[in-house]
Amino acid sequence: MRKWGPLTAVCLGTFMLLLDVTIVIVALPDMARMLDASLADLQWVIDGYALALAALLLGIGAAADLLGRRRVHVAGVVLFAVASLGCGLASSPAVLVAARGVQGVGAAAMFATTLPLLASVYQGKDRSVALGLWGAVSGGAAAIGPVVGGLLTEGPGWRWIFFVNLPVSVAAIWLTVRTVPESRGARGRRIDWAGTVSFAVFAAAATYAVVRAGSLGWTSGRTLATFGIAALALLCFVLVERRVEHPLLELSLFRESAFTGVMAGALAYNLAAFAVLPYTSIWLQTVLGLSPVQGGLALLPLAATAFVVAALGGRLLHGVQPRLTIGVGLALIGVGTLGQAVLGAGSSWPALLPGLVVAGIGTGLVSPALAGAALASVPPERAGMAGGAVNTFRQLGYAFGVAVLGTVLTSRIGGTLGEEQSHALAGGGASGLRAAGAGEHALRAAFASGLDAAAVVAGAVGVVAGVAVLVLVKGERRGAGSPVPEAVRVPAR
Repeated sequence: MRKWGPLTAVCLGTFMLLLDVTIVIVALPDMARMLDASLADLQWVIDGYALALAALLLGIGAAADLLGRRRVHVAGVVLFAVASLGCGLASSPAVLVAARGVQGVGAAAMFATTLPLLASVYQGKDRSVALGLWGAVSGGAAAIGPVVGGLLTEGPGWRWIFFVNLPVSVAAIWLTVRTVPESRGARGRRIDWAGTVSFAVFAAAATYAVVRAGSLGWTSGRTLATFGIAALALLCFVLVERRVEHPLLELSLFRESAFTGVMAGALAYNLAAFAVLPYTSIWLQTVLGLSPVQGGLALLPLAATAFVVAALGGRLLHGVQPRLTIGVGLALIGVGTLGQAVLGAGSSWPALLPGLVVAGIGTGLVSPALAGAALASVPPERAGMAGGAVNTFRQLGYAFGVAVLGTVLTSRIGGTLGEEQSHALAGGGASGLRAAGAGEHALRAAFASGLDAAAVVAGAVGVVAGVAVLVLVKGERRGAGSPVPEAVRVPAR
């Protein structure tokens, strides 16, 4: 326990925070029924968590270097547990969304400190073993999330997907305090609070604008005003990062085509592979009538295929240029997601299977190589910044993707059924459409059409991103082979 206690503690926290990205997907229909939640509310249940995680990851990582990584990690687990209790007890969509946002703050504190803590404890061969086991746990969390979510939702109820975090959090805190030594980063650095706040405002405002555009319209005054706030916050972020002594993200790195290509790939990766799945889950359960467990199992082929390919790829593709692995992988994700755009009024879940498997192959290729490519595209002394940036862009891509694809879905269904039915969809999903008098055949046809449109957008993003990576990412920077990057590698989602 003395030797592997720190690894166990860190893996428990990582397992929780990554599981909570995917575990809620199959519970969304039950949440909507019990809390009378709209489709926009469900979008924020997912995006509130992903946005907080993405927006605060770099800032909290910098703060942990000064305040102490173990201290910040434990504080993150405590906050995550308290927020999980709030999610489980939520009596309204607003309370659930707010608690999910707080959960994301705790998850950011946990995720930002996970790898630096492991790097401070393990060296040499033990570090390689620790990182390998941690990566396997991370991949496993994403793979079993929908199934565990289905079992808990169908069994004790959807609230238990949050309550189960409480005993795990207690164990993680106890182990961390007992076995993980405190560590800090280099002295003399300051926290870029202005950059952290401006980036968080940009991400939240941009996502809110896209979500609201689905019901208010892209040219409405409120939508345009929110986009204006997002643009202003992004401008402030750029100005701050150009002037601050210790920036969260050195913008000069984007002068390197390889770094730009990898960040574009990271942004597109989670969008193309995962952002359509919440709406697929809603279709499976509320339109087709599958149970939560059946809905989770229907989505399992993507995660299971990705897990197997990632495990085999580490051995079989050793030495292959990351640009090829990532570029081809993103293209396969795009093709696989496009392959899911084959639904009609009479379609059932097997129609998704080929596309999910192809997308899973691409995911298994991209996920292990993405962080390494980011680290290879920058000087060794910027490895920590690159590692944090790639994970930030991935979570941001997921948050933006859920918002954009939700708007595409509702717009397509509204265009098929009419304005009245569009409002019914936004207010209550498929059940809202039924209550508004939509016939079953018309409902199935319209929802399938909307899901197809969302899959086409996500698939196109994947294909374009794959080509961009192949063009922009030429090769590794000299000196990128420094051992420093081991401390900052990030896993598959």
